[in-house]
Amino acid sequence: MTDIVTRRVDETTADTLSRDGVHPVLARLFAARGVLESTETETALARLIPPTQLKGAQEAAVFLADAIAAGKRMLVVADYDCDGATACAVAVRGLRMFGANVEYLVPNRFEYGYGLTPEIVTLAARGKQGPPDVLITVDNGIASLDGVAAAQLLGIEVVVTDHHLPGSELPNARCIVNPNQPGCEFPSKNLAGVGVMFYVLLALRAELRGRGAFDAREQPRLDTLLDLVALGTVADVVKLDANNRILVAQGLSRMRAGRMHPGINALFRAAARNARQAGSFDLGFGLGPRLNAAGRLADMSLGIECLLTDDDARAWTLAQELDAMNRERREIEAGMQQEALADLARFDPRAATTLCAFNETWHQGVIGIVAARLKERFYRPTIVFAPGDDGQIKGSGRSIPGFHLRDALDLVTKREPGLIGKFGGHAMAAGLTIAADALPRFQAAFEAVGQEWLDEKTLSRVIETDGDIGDDCFVPPFVAMLDAQVWGQGFPPPVFSGEFDVLSQAILKDKHLKLQLGRGRMRFNAIWFNHADTLPSRAQFAYRLAADTFNGVSRVQMIIEHAQG
Repeated sequence: MTDIVTRRVDETTADTLSRDGVHPVLARLFAARGVLESTETETALARLIPPTQLKGAQEAAVFLADAIAAGKRMLVVADYDCDGATACAVAVRGLRMFGANVEYLVPNRFEYGYGLTPEIVTLAARGKQGPPDVLITVDNGIASLDGVAAAQLLGIEVVVTDHHLPGSELPNARCIVNPNQPGCEFPSKNLAGVGVMFYVLLALRAELRGRGAFDAREQPRLDTLLDLVALGTVADVVKLDANNRILVAQGLSRMRAGRMHPGINALFRAAARNARQAGSFDLGFGLGPRLNAAGRLADMSLGIECLLTDDDARAWTLAQELDAMNRERREIEAGMQQEALADLARFDPRAATTLCAFNETWHQGVIGIVAARLKERFYRPTIVFAPGDDGQIKGSGRSIPGFHLRDALDLVTKREPGLIGKFGGHAMAAGLTIAADALPRFQAAFEAVGQEWLDEKTLSRVIETDGDIGDDCFVPPFVAMLDAQVWGQGFPPPVFSGEFDVLSQAILKDKHLKLQLGRGRMRFNAIWFNHADTLPSRAQFAYRLAADTFNGVSRVQMIIEHAQG
């Protein structure tokens, strides 16, 4: 069952925003998303929360400044997703601006797993020039107690930069920068890994400026890194609070102006997207998946090299390789999804609150995407498993609102000690490892949590909309105004709703429904992708607005999300 509901709007706040000069419709959209005053919609860099409020940033800045002055060798240890890749590129590019001797290492997820493990420390120490003096983790490390200890045994100092939730014990690193660590009062807890590293560079620049290394006019331009920061922030699906919206808006502004790194430009080209009209959607669904494909199928160093090169031709070659990997990833994913749906042909959502799927032929680099697809189809917390090593299987899960996936796995481990080898994640996504023969036991324990935590209301899909809008909004300038804003996780793009007459409907390519809708004397073009069932003569629609340009003429098209008679 799917319900169309309208978000609540604080009318007083909306009126205040409107009086401050915000377009009346935008004022309502912002108020419904928790914006209280117009300053929260401003995206100037001066509005960023200062790095002095981020615990550990100043300590890391002093340590790194001393290490640069001493000529110490640094090695960035990256994660294998888009956030990790962009964070690595920001770290390497930024530190080199300050004269650091820095290289990077990104582990193969299938050989070394996640985080700074002792095995990765051993790998780092075997470099051509011997062990580095300093290891800097990006987008990982907060749970790497053993890895940090292993580095210390080799005389290697560790700086942890991460944004994931810490466990009960922190690693004994030289410095830890993480807005979610205990005692950190940084107002935005939603920085991505790339955002945390960018803040470390801001603090380091201030420290070096204070030491007289350069003045404000000569200092390195860290704003040149904001295209990378924006990509990693959007692709990691962190909440776009006011601070993150500034980082993303600044990065998008640079992209639209053509001021971006060759790798970002090449990824736009490979994704057949127009950087001059770049939006969050392009980053999350165009560029991000192409970078992530390298980490899912092979080695993220290919993606990092694309982001680090200053050679346009080299960037284009690498972007084409990433694009080919993404096509391969899509083919693997489609096959796995078909197999999963065949296996789940008898799955009855009314009889189960959760969903688990496993096939011994599945690719562990793609299980997270398949879990997301199945979650969308069945609207149940879903975990998809693939073969791991030594009789283990690895699972990747996606959840629905009202079911905190990491907490659910934590409860399973408390009730069934030893059942889960290791796990981690957050509310909407998590990963775990179990023994292959323990899957039935895990399914039962996971479903037991679902039966306790989920009810008919939370298991009903809800499409939140921003209500109705006037006919005067169905014009290209209004759509352009919406597209100029930063929308994303925690600050969802506008979806409107209203009743319309269905004047005509036709099925395109056997799977899309093309519509002409009417309201009074007005006529509206609409399309419902991946929906081929015909509609009654009148229905309530939830829809987005998009610009549709053909032969140089721009029109507005309704993109249907849902309809009910």
